[in-house]
Amino acid sequence: MRIHFNCSKSNTASAARYPRRDIKLDRAYRVASRLLVPDHKQPVSYSLRRLEKLTLMDDWFGIITAGCELPQSAVQDLCDAGFVVIPGPVPPDGLAQLAIAYDSAVACADAGDLSVGSTTTRVHDFVNRGPEFDGLYVYRPVLEACCRVIGQPFKLSSMLARTLRPHMPAQGLHVDFERDADGWPMVGFIFMVDEFRRDNGATRFVPGSHKWAAIPSNRMNDDVADEERQVQACGPAGSVIIYNGSIRHGHSANLSGEPRRSIQGAYIRREAQSGFDLTARIRAETLARVGPLAKYLLAV
Repeated sequence: MRIHFNCSKSNTASAARYPRRDIKLDRAYRVASRLLVPDHKQPVSYSLRRLEKLTLMDDWFGIITAGCELPQSAVQDLCDAGFVVIPGPVPPDGLAQLAIAYDSAVACADAGDLSVGSTTTRVHDFVNRGPEFDGLYVYRPVLEACCRVIGQPFKLSSMLARTLRPHMPAQGLHVDFERDADGWPMVGFIFMVDEFRRDNGATRFVPGSHKWAAIPSNRMNDDVADEERQVQACGPAGSVIIYNGSIRHGHSANLSGEPRRSIQGAYIRREAQSGFDLTARIRAETLARVGPLAKYLLAV
């Protein structure tokens, strides 16, 4: 699987393959297209800032859909394989500080937010854990992937820390959300706090399995066993995995003597019930520091 470190200039061709289902936002999309495409004298980020000031909260889906920060090749891999690895939003010189903030947040978490599983340790509510993590769930390439896959307005359902402990076996292959009559309901991201390697439990995916109508009978008995077609999503610290929530996946065995840390998030249809009640848990200091896009995604 390629790691996409080069951004294409436009992915408008790909948008045609993923029709927008909210007709009311067509006007916002057309306005966004006019503002973003013709002005070659200014960078896309400048045009986006202009557009954000001119639109209402409900126009965010149109704004995101009009973006071009997710490379065309990444869109294709997400469509065909069901997952892709791209560079993340944190610059290399900021990764050490983020890792320190991660460890501090995990160490200080309340018992109610801590979940110790058979192979991993999770800490929930990373939306409220500090400004170091604010940029993860508003990362434009991930949001553009949500527009392509979910195809309608969406929101953040959860964001948590997940540490795979040393010398742990592989997780069983599973899907987060089954595809339904309306299409694919979820997009997930995994931010690599540590490098993801073959020996430290990099997440494994079965390419194309998000398109399966059902799991083949010969693959239902042993979800922990390696699939013949599985691929491990490896990458340096700071990379991001974007994946379709209907793909079969699970972490591989951590054969190393070190924990492997990550931050994971999930986006769902806007009217669906969230896996974690972000609205009820949102803190005043979080609302004070985040911008309009974050508030839209948090549905607050």
